[in-house]
Amino acid sequence: MDKSRVDDALANLTALIARLPGLGPRSARRVLLYLMKNRETMLKPLLAALQKVDSSLVSCVVCGNLDTTTPCRICTDQKRDPALLCVVADVSDLWALERGRLFPGRYHVLGGTLSAFDGVGPEELGIDRLLARLPGPPPVEEVVLAMNATLEGQTTAHVIAEQLEGRGVKVTQLAHGVPVGGELDYLDEGTLAQALRLRRPLG
Repeated sequence: MDKSRVDDALANLTALIARLPGLGPRSARRVLLYLMKNRETMLKPLLAALQKVDSSLVSCVVCGNLDTTTPCRICTDQKRDPALLCVVADVSDLWALERGRLFPGRYHVLGGTLSAFDGVGPEELGIDRLLARLPGPPPVEEVVLAMNATLEGQTTAHVIAEQLEGRGVKVTQLAHGVPVGGELDYLDEGTLAQALRLRRPLG
């Protein structure tokens, strides 16, 4: 392979790495350089792990979590309380809560938040799928709205709470131990645990 094609390949890879959350062009170049210097111990194992994930990762048909099986291991865990359902915007939020096994129930991943600017409405989030899960069996008794403390997150929580009115389900949301503007994926387990303990009725 000639030098120009190698340069193009490296530039393309740097651009792709720079699109990862929390990374920019400079950080991407440092990551790429580190991988190239450590091909045997980092680059090749990383490539193998990515290929394995790509071939085996699926979206859970029940909750929307990412796992190697569907329904996922959380949905099929008999030790979890099926009467408790925690609604989160993204899989990253579910994983944040699961880092410390903080929630004893099951989850529902919306796949985003409501945004008029981006054209994301209740239909795009599949809120109807959430409502369809409530009767069970067994029936859901409490829905915990674990939305980010952002305008979009709180708007989404409000709309879902309205949809749940009159369905005989207790609706709570995380206490604001979650800072305004904060995202669940960046919070420590202590803050998340406190927010879950202090959840309160919504409305």
